[in-house]
Amino acid sequence: MPAFITTYLGELRCDNLHEQSGTSIFTDAPTDNQGKGSSFSPTDLCALSLTTCIITTMGIYANLKGFPIEGMSGKTTKVMQAQPRKIAKIISEIRVKVNDSVTERQREGLARIMRTCPVSKSLHPDIEQDVTLVWE
Repeated sequence: MPAFITTYLGELRCDNLHEQSGTSIFTDAPTDNQGKGSSFSPTDLCALSLTTCIITTMGIYANLKGFPIEGMSGKTTKVMQAQPRKIAKIISEIRVKVNDSVTERQREGLARIMRTCPVSKSLHPDIEQDVTLVWE
């Protein structure tokens, strides 16, 4: 199980190391909360995790079922609540391009993932998840 090492860099910024791969992600507090907004904020990563989990899980599903996905992309918008300060809503638009060989049942399987990926099931129920699937 990979571990993650966080080092505080000062000025509300952190270096976050993924031990297994050696990859780092920097975080910074957002400009509306004393930061410089120079990188993802921790709540940005939380919101982004929903979109990336859906897309990744769709890729896993397509691999397991043996059908191609020609392309996928997502756009994530995070809506913050002031009191208490927390994520109120995550808006995620997932665009999926498949060819004509993909069946309706396979499309339904991909759509089901929007509500059942691990991050979706892990988020607090108070966080509204507004996820849209657009077929291209």
